[in-house]
Amino acid sequence: MIKTQIVVIGSGPGGYTAAFRAADLGKKVVLIERYENLGGVCLNVGCIPSKALLHTAWIINEAAESKHLGVTFNKPKIDINDIRKNKNDVVNKLTMGIQALAKARGVQIITGYARFISNTQVKIDNTNEIIEFEHAIISAGSHVNKIPDFPLDDSRVMDSTDALDLESVPKRLLIVGGGIIGLEMATVYHALGSEITVVERSEQLIVAADQDIVSPLFKRIKKQYANIFLNTEITSIKTQEDGIQIGFKGKNAPEFDIFDKALVSIGRIPNGKLIDCEKAGVDVNDYGFINVDKQMRTNIQNIYAIGDIVCQPMLAHKAVHEAKVAAEVICGHKSGFDALTIPSVAYTDPEVAWTGRTEKELKTEGIEYEVGKFPWAASGRSLSIGRSEGISKALFDKKTHRLLGMGICGTNAGELIAEPTLAIEMGCDMSDIALTIHAHPTLSETTAFTAEIAEGTITDLLPSKKK
Repeated sequence: MIKTQIVVIGSGPGGYTAAFRAADLGKKVVLIERYENLGGVCLNVGCIPSKALLHTAWIINEAAESKHLGVTFNKPKIDINDIRKNKNDVVNKLTMGIQALAKARGVQIITGYARFISNTQVKIDNTNEIIEFEHAIISAGSHVNKIPDFPLDDSRVMDSTDALDLESVPKRLLIVGGGIIGLEMATVYHALGSEITVVERSEQLIVAADQDIVSPLFKRIKKQYANIFLNTEITSIKTQEDGIQIGFKGKNAPEFDIFDKALVSIGRIPNGKLIDCEKAGVDVNDYGFINVDKQMRTNIQNIYAIGDIVCQPMLAHKAVHEAKVAAEVICGHKSGFDALTIPSVAYTDPEVAWTGRTEKELKTEGIEYEVGKFPWAASGRSLSIGRSEGISKALFDKKTHRLLGMGICGTNAGELIAEPTLAIEMGCDMSDIALTIHAHPTLSETTAFTAEIAEGTITDLLPSKKK
């Protein structure tokens, strides 16, 4: 039996952050990871490898579209093995870095599948080793949601992990689900040469964001992809020697079509029901989520939970902040998770990012608001890089003029969303943003322009109103 002050289950961004913060505060920590490599889904089969592949896709796309700049490149020679190697090298560097940081901090790493046997003990499946703890932090993450009727034993039916393995580039690829993960992988495979079809049950892609923010992306990929079917369901799937036959039900969709491969990307399910939480007395709801308070404490006083297993949104940067709270509370610090907003980013081409309230949320909640919307076609910087399809939209409280939310679609939207996120946390109003001098010419100016449009002081466009 191993005795420790804190045990952390899962070594994703939340798990290793919690372990390292607790160790820095003087606690003896054991970090349990079911797989050989640290880093969890995000680092090994999620955010990091996908971004490495998306960078490759961006280079291919930029080269292909540079002709209008007066520069023409030959068609690129794509070596799928080297692309895969680069992606794996990026992942390995980061996992080795985490391993080194754990060793330097004295965090003990145990490899195996952990399950609770009480509210003070967990057991490792493969060794039957027991770890006795004073406090536990559950960071066990989530797993891909699967469609039961799909032939999941056929290698031509992929989930996001399979797609990142990049075993081959199919001639015709079906993306099931028009969310962030599906569209990011569509971006990669399209750049590598696949003919893409996207099918989405809802009326728009990336349903969490406002439709006008997603619109520039939709218009661009609609010209690039073979088909995008919205308000469409899959009625049947049949594996054949010549491919996978898919049945559709939707206004513009065919009754049947055949694809070389299909990527199923319909969300993720938290792992709350997979680690025997009930033996520790921890409440887990029907969806697999664990309820926690602002100190990330579960209904059992010495057990905490963070990350995907806690609640939506399932984002690594949320887990990191929750992790620090849990570790600090255990160590006696006054800490709590009280984020006013958590930004979301789709690393598509163009990128889509949003933070705070969306316009449809404000309408549903009956909150009066004002809009400042700036088209990137009027941005000198966006025009100079040949990408004028973008848009920035700010939402302000009608009475206080405080920033409530912002959406951006365009180049580097994921980087640009940091400023409005900070503005919301700081309680900035439209004048605070408009009067902040932004470098010219930059894409960041578009944030200031949205505020100027809302207050009627814009000079780069005709103002819609005067104040």
